[in-house]
Amino acid sequence: MTSRPHHRARHRRRAGRRRAAVGGASALALTGAAILTSTMMSTAGAATTWPTANGSEPVSATIAVSGTRDGGLKRYYGSGELAGDGQEEGQDPVFRLADGATLKNVIIGRPGADGIHCLGTCTLQNVWWEDVGEDAATFRGGNSAVYTVTGGGAKKAADKVFQHNGGGRLVVSKFAAEDFKTLYRSCGNCSTQYKRTSVFDTVEVTAPGSRLVGINTNYGDTATLRNITLIGDSGKKIVPCQKYIGNDTGAEPTTNGSGPDGTSCDYTASDITYR
Repeated sequence: MTSRPHHRARHRRRAGRRRAAVGGASALALTGAAILTSTMMSTAGAATTWPTANGSEPVSATIAVSGTRDGGLKRYYGSGELAGDGQEEGQDPVFRLADGATLKNVIIGRPGADGIHCLGTCTLQNVWWEDVGEDAATFRGGNSAVYTVTGGGAKKAADKVFQHNGGGRLVVSKFAAEDFKTLYRSCGNCSTQYKRTSVFDTVEVTAPGSRLVGINTNYGDTATLRNITLIGDSGKKIVPCQKYIGNDTGAEPTTNGSGPDGTSCDYTASDITYR
């Protein structure tokens, strides 16, 4: 796995679509649309209801968001210069969020370009990626930034779902991912490095996948995992927490072990459920 902000390797996209399960029912009232019910990880293991788009809109230039934007569950997909859906470096995002912005009730379709960029503190609420392009979301704020992802899900991430290039803290809850390589990566070789904090609570992932989180122990990164459910990984091939030795030179980072340690990788066996 490369930890570069923009992964170079191409990856064959899997055609099969699998349903992930999530629990605790929630209903979101949508502007100009019917109420969507999404079941988030109940004890019974009811499957996620992936939303049906309320119309579609091509996006040929990045949409800048400040304040709050409610997409009403419309599908936005790249066109023109944003029509990329591979791992080419330097792609622009479909949405670029200013510091303090909120984006909610949005579906990002294919092509997905580089998904969403957060330039500072941001909130992503009920955002869904049908086919992740370069990355689903990239976080670029400073040390005081707080990025919050609540609800939603991502499919077909040939490399990463969440890429953390800036500093600050990422909190992900009630999220579903399936057919992915890495759910979260703290940048391993950015020219400016930070201590990064991440928390994942009530997250369900469906194989195939390689790792949930990747962090840099030498920069003091921490990842907290709680209420994680792995589906279809009976062989336990998905690594919950992979440690790296990061750098600021652009070199490929080396691994530094994996598994819970109570500090860098904060979880126990009881925090991971296999189904």
